[in-house]
Amino acid sequence: MTTEELATKIVAILTEQRQTLALAESLTGGLLCASLVAVPGASAVLNGAVVAYNTAIKHQVLGVDASLLAIHGTVHPDVAAYMATGAREVLGVGEQQAYFGLATTGVAGPDSHEGKPPGTVFIGFAATGFVETRDFQFAGDRHEIRQQAVQAALQCLYDYLTSDH
Repeated sequence: MTTEELATKIVAILTEQRQTLALAESLTGGLLCASLVAVPGASAVLNGAVVAYNTAIKHQVLGVDASLLAIHGTVHPDVAAYMATGAREVLGVGEQQAYFGLATTGVAGPDSHEGKPPGTVFIGFAATGFVETRDFQFAGDRHEIRQQAVQAALQCLYDYLTSDH
């Protein structure tokens, strides 16, 4: 499925189930949010996004553990998990957390970052009582890696929404 098809199906499923989504993005820099916002009706399910490109924002806004960042850096599966969980919290409405949190962190390139090569990507996904991360190694230039990360994040969410969880 294309990114557009995935985004459309996700918005439809979330709308039908009356569930909300919050995003936390690093290497994708808002592309994940833009892919969902492009779908008519997305405002009914998309609470918002935090583009946490700066390490301090990951900690201060999304609640990523400072010691984790100090030890492992920003490109780590546990950082993606914290980001997804944090997005649910900070982008909740009133007392209600967002139903799902989805996060991206990684290295778009062209150079390595924190000892990790370009194309290293971690996707975090959170729901009530559930947190999962997936890791990827993409190839291509900076633009291609970011596009692949968006596609992978949407696919992770779609897989969860269509599974017997």
